[in-house]
Amino acid sequence: MKQGSLAELLVSRALQSCATAGNVLVMSVTVGASILTDIPRRRFPWREFVRQAWFMVSVSVIPTILVAVPFGVIISVQVSSVAQQVGASSFMGAANGLGVIQQGAPIVTALLLAGAVGSAITSDLGARKIREEIDALETMGLSPIRRLVAPRMVAIVLVAIVLCGIVVFTGVVTGYFFNVLAQGGTPGSYVSSFAAFAQPSDLILAEFKSVLFGAIVGVVAAQKGLTAQGGPGGVAHAVNAAVVLAVVILFGVNVIITQISNVLFPSRIV
Repeated sequence: MKQGSLAELLVSRALQSCATAGNVLVMSVTVGASILTDIPRRRFPWREFVRQAWFMVSVSVIPTILVAVPFGVIISVQVSSVAQQVGASSFMGAANGLGVIQQGAPIVTALLLAGAVGSAITSDLGARKIREEIDALETMGLSPIRRLVAPRMVAIVLVAIVLCGIVVFTGVVTGYFFNVLAQGGTPGSYVSSFAAFAQPSDLILAEFKSVLFGAIVGVVAAQKGLTAQGGPGGVAHAVNAAVVLAVVILFGVNVIITQISNVLFPSRIV
């Protein structure tokens, strides 16, 4: 009896996962088509876009800086320990900078987007759903995707680009000052090694990851918000599910992109 119940539960969870994946994929296509068609036709809700972009920036910039500073210090400490063991202290700038740009900035951006911005999107849309505002829009012949989801998607993608740039700048500068002031490094060696190995393609890849992460967070958060049910408790459950699902997907996508980029564009530091 218990084995049968467990099997049914596993099958139910698997079916729900497949349904969620299908709904996210359908919403992604729908939102992308709406953005691409509404902007040229001047039907895109720019006022909602500006309002949402400002809100996202206001709730994410300061936490991003506060997370980027210790992140840069941690990378500097770990890299310094390994560099001293292998006698490569002169490459501290390159190792620190590339570590922040290639992995630190996209990961911090993804976590902040999922935790701060994605949860806000889910709670907002979920509250509208349980108040039947979404149903009212559909009754009036208005698409919630075009009116509510599309501007949030464009906003979160642009905010992701900004956050990634902030993390890169803050992390690199923090690593530099920590290495010079606390670890006894020389400014010239740090800057020269960083300039010798860092490439514009590293920053481009980090920004590309952030754009993709922003789109994933936006779609997952919107899908969970628009399907919330069961009152305030259902909204809370939707927020939790959106954050967890987004983080899992983001880390999986980050691993895939990193592996592909390492094959296509091998790192200059071995």
